[in-house]
Amino acid sequence: MKDSAVHTAKPPLWTKSFILLIIGNLFVFMSFQMLLPTLPPQAKAIGASDIEIGLVTTLFSIAAVVIRPLIGFLLESAKRKWLVITGAVGLLFLTLSYSLTSIVFLFLIVRLLHGFAWGWSTTANGTAAVELVPTKRLGEGMGYYGLSITIGMIIAPSFGILLFQHLGFQPLIIGSAIFGVISIIALSLVQYKTPKSVLEKSMHVKDFSFFRSLIDKHGAFPALITLLSAFGYGGIVTFIVIFGQERGIDQIFLYYLCNALAATAVRPISGRWFDRSGPWLLAIVCSFLTFIAFWVLSFTYSVGMLVLAGILFGAGFGSLLPVLQSWVLSKTPADRRGVANGMYYSALDGGIGISAVFLGFLSSYVDLGTIFQLSSICFFIVILLVLIDYLKEKKKTEKRENQQVHAKSFS
Repeated sequence: MKDSAVHTAKPPLWTKSFILLIIGNLFVFMSFQMLLPTLPPQAKAIGASDIEIGLVTTLFSIAAVVIRPLIGFLLESAKRKWLVITGAVGLLFLTLSYSLTSIVFLFLIVRLLHGFAWGWSTTANGTAAVELVPTKRLGEGMGYYGLSITIGMIIAPSFGILLFQHLGFQPLIIGSAIFGVISIIALSLVQYKTPKSVLEKSMHVKDFSFFRSLIDKHGAFPALITLLSAFGYGGIVTFIVIFGQERGIDQIFLYYLCNALAATAVRPISGRWFDRSGPWLLAIVCSFLTFIAFWVLSFTYSVGMLVLAGILFGAGFGSLLPVLQSWVLSKTPADRRGVANGMYYSALDGGIGISAVFLGFLSSYVDLGTIFQLSSICFFIVILLVLIDYLKEKKKTEKRENQQVHAKSFS
């Protein structure tokens, strides 16, 4: 009985290092995301034109995408700690640099460099996380890790807006920097695990290939799904505060709060579901909930409807992101997970960045309710693509099983 209990026991997930990494990554995202909606109005305040305000988002997204192949390449053959800490320190330094930029050109340069640091940090942190999670609990573990991302993306922007509106830009920078310092302390206390295959690679010099380090073919499909999902979600990131103002809803923070609470509540269920049954049905359910959430939000004129939309978004999109990251990583060899993480985050940032420009253009012609309805189409497409992929995988599995049956019958 004791032996069987040992064999069936789950490998430990909540180690000290994993908890510290989650805390560190949460404060990385809090520090960064609270600046996200406030930098465009700050750029405008120092004299930026409409085109230059657009560059605040565009330059950042380009830099994040460009740097990720390099950090993915380094993660194939380098120990984790110095990569993680370098990213966190770089983010802190560049956050403080915004307070010294009263000229638009310098502001944009800092924003470009900030994109490099962000791409570096998110890729390194995500790779370190998957290496601290037991393989049999990958979905569950990355689900909890993804919660630090989701909460940061949901709560921090509204917190940053409150600081910016009531106290000004300099107190906002100080608050962001404090979160950055906390992240560095937590991340420096983590005991990282570098895979043996990575350490073996570090003994051999290898040429850098941008394209090879940008995309890993094994996880390309879930990365494409991430890009589509992020494009759809970009409408929320860009317009939710303005939407609340237009609809006369002052309690827009309730959307973020309910979103975060719902995402937290369903995370243990979705993580175990992934480990038990794979990503396909879970991704379809999450996408469907997100699709419905967009339509609920588009017809929202009351706090009650806003709360319902927030709950649906938290349960849907809040669960979808870690599912997609786990899916990308589960299909990728251990020594290529740095590249896979970079590809995932590039799809996430790239989708939101492209969406901000495209939907911003559309918003000149249609109201924001229609923008949200159009954004929901992305998740309808995601459902169709995932369903097609599931049927293909099911057909392949049945074919392998039939071949094994025939092989046994001949033997």
